[in-house]
Amino acid sequence: KPCSTAMTLSQLQVGEFLAALGERTPAPASGAATALTAAIAAALVELAGRFAGDEESVVRAKELWSRLSELADEDSAAYTAFMADRNDETGARTIAVPEEIASCADEIVTLAEHVRGQLRSSVVGDAEAAGELARAAAVVARRLAELNRC
Repeated sequence: KPCSTAMTLSQLQVGEFLAALGERTPAPASGAATALTAAIAAALVELAGRFAGDEESVVRAKELWSRLSELADEDSAAYTAFMADRNDETGARTIAVPEEIASCADEIVTLAEHVRGQLRSSVVGDAEAAGELARAAAVVARRLAELNRC
């Protein structure tokens, strides 16, 4: 079913989000997907941090995935607003949101590497996956911001 405006993207079941992503609509699209990819990376850092006994990293990872969930919705709203009224203000928002996504993703990479260094178990793979997902999200978010400047 289509993405309801009354429901945030993070409230959707995975299948519902994927269906909404595949619709021929301006949003959600790559910005929201990138934010949620980074949020997944942060959740993996949270998991790895728990195994490492690194409470500070756990807390920060939770803050990051929470903010990234919000940014997924903000990106969709920004792009929808821009498509409805192409002006400097709405255009600036389509740049600022992916830039913040990239910044959060960069921090997740750092956290993932920090936590990875504390692990000696199978959870190492989760920390490494978090780092790779976050790196990819940062690259994509920066590219989206660049494209939205044009």
